[in-house]
Amino acid sequence: MERTQIYLTETQTIELDKRARLQGTTRSHLIREAVETYLAPRWDPEAFKAALDRFAGVWADRDDIDEIHEGMREAGRRKMKQLYPDYGSEADDADDRR
Repeated sequence: MERTQIYLTETQTIELDKRARLQGTTRSHLIREAVETYLAPRWDPEAFKAALDRFAGVWADRDDIDEIHEGMREAGRRKMKQLYPDYGSEADDADDRR
């Protein structure tokens, strides 16, 4: 292990010390974990493929997909109507110059 020095703000030091106490570890250990996380590869294609393989077919035995889809569409329409009161009305269509 190589020794290094860093400058932290007072707030960073206080928060690190709190977390270290709560986790029963040291400030140095938390900093090493943070650096390790920062340097870790962000994309692991093999892990992603494995996750997709585990996910495939998760809803294969469902027979209510159409109802779920329609419910989601209806929720979207309600939200649009809430955000834009003229959404879906003839007044809205009258301004459409397509």
